[in-house]
Amino acid sequence: MLEANNLQSLAGIRHGFFSRDGGVSDGVFASLNCGFGSGDAPENVTTNREQALRRLDLDPESLNTCFQVHSATVVEAAQPWPRDARPEADAMMCSEPGMAIGILTADCAPVLLADSEAGIVGAAHAGWRGALSGVLENTVDAMVSRGARQTSITAAVGPCIHQKSYEVGSEFRGTFIAADATHDRFFEPGKRADHFQFDLLGFVVSRLVALELSSIETVPVDTYQEENGFFSFRRATHRGETDYGRGLSMIVLEGQK
Repeated sequence: MLEANNLQSLAGIRHGFFSRDGGVSDGVFASLNCGFGSGDAPENVTTNREQALRRLDLDPESLNTCFQVHSATVVEAAQPWPRDARPEADAMMCSEPGMAIGILTADCAPVLLADSEAGIVGAAHAGWRGALSGVLENTVDAMVSRGARQTSITAAVGPCIHQKSYEVGSEFRGTFIAADATHDRFFEPGKRADHFQFDLLGFVVSRLVALELSSIETVPVDTYQEENGFFSFRRATHRGETDYGRGLSMIVLEGQK
């Protein structure tokens, strides 16, 4: 489990960006696969989540995750929801002590946020689609709507795919340029003709910087390169593997539900 220094320093906040170490899954899911959306046995995923929650001294039933669809939708986690009734969303905010909110990733950027004074936390799944369409801005807006102060919010970006590992085609780049010509700065020439290396981490950080938050930190790990440490959709695709595990990142306000 990795932690960001800026979140770790906040009173009343616990968080973690979990690697694939530990757990009970095997094969392409080895070993701390926390994604029910994978083809892993549900009982393995349940056990893996319980192990992760114990690392933060949390009850096994205290974690809420969404059915992630690469959107900019944010929901409030005011009470636990059943696994088969997870809302379709890619970010959550929560003001309930003891209720953890978690994001699942395998190259996309997990972003954890907190205003410790207001007692509000957020978690966002920032793939390129969600980041481009405003999932981070919407998460901050949702936190502010519940009493957080934008300039008091601390944010940390966890392990994700880095630019040297993320080659894309010209159409992909064109989507970003069409939205804002200045987005060209997040692309470098690729290894193949008419391809580019996309800086997802830099793009996510730029969106957070524009929000003028209190603090922003990154956990400098490339999920594609760290095969033994992190799951990677792109690595699995390049190898012709039919499935892949999902890593968990979560944050919680201390206290009892």
